[in-house]
Amino acid sequence: MILESLVVGPYASNCYIVGSESTKRGIIIDPGAEAGTISKAVDEMGLSIALIVVTHTHPDHIGALKAVKEKTGAEFALHQAEGEGALRMVSQMLGSMMAGSFGKLPKPERLVKDGDIIDIDNLHFTVLHTPGHSPGGISLFGQGVVFSGDTLFNFGIGRTDFPGCSYAQLMDSIHSKLMTLPDETIVYPGHGPETTIGAERKMNPFLLTSL
Repeated sequence: MILESLVVGPYASNCYIVGSESTKRGIIIDPGAEAGTISKAVDEMGLSIALIVVTHTHPDHIGALKAVKEKTGAEFALHQAEGEGALRMVSQMLGSMMAGSFGKLPKPERLVKDGDIIDIDNLHFTVLHTPGHSPGGISLFGQGVVFSGDTLFNFGIGRTDFPGCSYAQLMDSIHSKLMTLPDETIVYPGHGPETTIGAERKMNPFLLTSL
């Protein structure tokens, strides 16, 4: 598996580019900002992008979605609970924040749900519905790693003070979906450095206090 992590935008969001070493086809996870930087990395990796997956539709994770989609021609996937209404709301939010420069966000070609499999040739990732930070928040598990979006961080958890957030849901998602993964699973979060499930199980203060 080819994996490149980019830190993009004013909120230091992690954008991940994942590809098959054998076929050079790949996916982009959370193109939050800096479409040019993302496109340059894709070109340098020699990948053809088949799919863009958004873990949730907060602005810092979709800011470059439209431009990257147009550049790559890839389809766009997100959880069905995020929905078209959420996209319209986020589009308006982005337009307000960025003086309307983003325009209308694209509609997803693929709506995923818990348990769906995203296949990129020899790479396979299971969709885990992990709501709490966002109603349709997802994580992607496969190939010994999990992309956790803003659900779980290195010694932290996602915030739950936005509209549509739920602390109870978030903790249930972490315990029932992420803490059931093998300890050696590498966690690639939406912000900050990577970690492992085992390290978070033992030392994440938010999880220890919720037991």
